[in-house]
Amino acid sequence: MKKGLFCLIMLLVAAVSFATEDNGSISSHKAACPVCGMSVLMFADWNAEITFADSTHAIFDGSKDMFKYYLDIKKYNPLKTNSDVAAITVKDYYAKTSIDALKAYFVIWGDVYGPMGHEPVPFEKEADANKFLKEHKGRKIVKFAEITPKLLHELDNP
Repeated sequence: MKKGLFCLIMLLVAAVSFATEDNGSISSHKAACPVCGMSVLMFADWNAEITFADSTHAIFDGSKDMFKYYLDIKKYNPLKTNSDVAAITVKDYYAKTSIDALKAYFVIWGDVYGPMGHEPVPFEKEADANKFLKEHKGRKIVKFAEITPKLLHELDNP
């Protein structure tokens, strides 16, 4: 019974995702996240993308999987290094638009869950991150360079 209910919920989520407009720059919604394998279309408002200098890209269901990939790029793409990265974008939680992940503010440990549970929730503006932090019981605002494999492990294992 639980498996059937889970499948029904996932179908409903997919149907809602198809009906929503994507205002970001994610270039292909047919892709699967290279970290977890989920369809990026199911969570279009959470998508993140790494674009490489050779114009190839990797698309993720959310920022947490993007960080896992970026911080261990050889595991997921042995032909690439971090120096091959040309741009990294994430979706601003409020605006639902793609923003530069290197300049973003990420709220961690709030009461809003993303595609992979506790996600670093991205914002373009620090004021928006502070508002979200207060309204959703977040613990901290961090910048891109402060997100480490240890922090990602803690988010996966609360």
